[in-house]
Amino acid sequence: MHIKSIPMWTGTGDNYSYLIIDDKTKDTMIVDPAHPPEVLPVLEKEISENGINLKAIINTHHHHDHAGGNNGILARYPQLQVLGGKDCEAVTHKLADQEIFKIGEGITVKSLHTPCHTQDSICYYVEDSGDKAAFTGDTLFIAGCGRFFEGTAEEMHKALNTTLGSLPDDAKIYPGHEYTKSNVRFGKSVIDSPAVQSLVKFCEENTETQGKFTIGDEKKHNVFMRVDDPVIQEKTGEKDPVGVMKKLREMKNNFK
Repeated sequence: MHIKSIPMWTGTGDNYSYLIIDDKTKDTMIVDPAHPPEVLPVLEKEISENGINLKAIINTHHHHDHAGGNNGILARYPQLQVLGGKDCEAVTHKLADQEIFKIGEGITVKSLHTPCHTQDSICYYVEDSGDKAAFTGDTLFIAGCGRFFEGTAEEMHKALNTTLGSLPDDAKIYPGHEYTKSNVRFGKSVIDSPAVQSLVKFCEENTETQGKFTIGDEKKHNVFMRVDDPVIQEKTGEKDPVGVMKKLREMKNNFK
């Protein structure tokens, strides 16, 4: 399995799209190609130089900065399937929770419904010969989580700490945005732990953080995945995990 990141810094400012490529067959799917002017040149180069076989678009949710480029990609590659939630642009296959599909011969993908940021939010757990990755859209960011636009703190707690939290600790995280610097600034204001300090240092030395951290790392430095931590409970004034989640999101929304 090869994962290629496509930062879309000019079109959307801080979004990522990703190519997931099966090394043997070159079969490929693309995650959230939101800005075709930045994505199409990469696709054309990968097809002409590396011989990838583009099969489908995968969407994490329907927001324009994730699924809004689907029709632009389809105008160039009309044969593609579009896999995602019911509200995604031009969707051809609406994925059920826990539905499994393949990319090429080696890559297994499981769709994980994680409603909250939107009700059609889907994360994807990807495995190939021991390599593990999670494409988490706007549900889980490095050291953060998405806003609760269409859902509740209870839903986000389930999404992060049950659904994603039960994935293998060595699964690498590929989020929908590069928000890590602002997320860790907030995290440090809540709990100034060694794990948070380590992430602060990494952000000082690196611009991109996708694929550099794992589910296990998030359990250490992501305050939204540490709702049982007594220090964080004291900071929020809440004990119940859902109450902690709700308060943390309110604090993050107002954080300067």
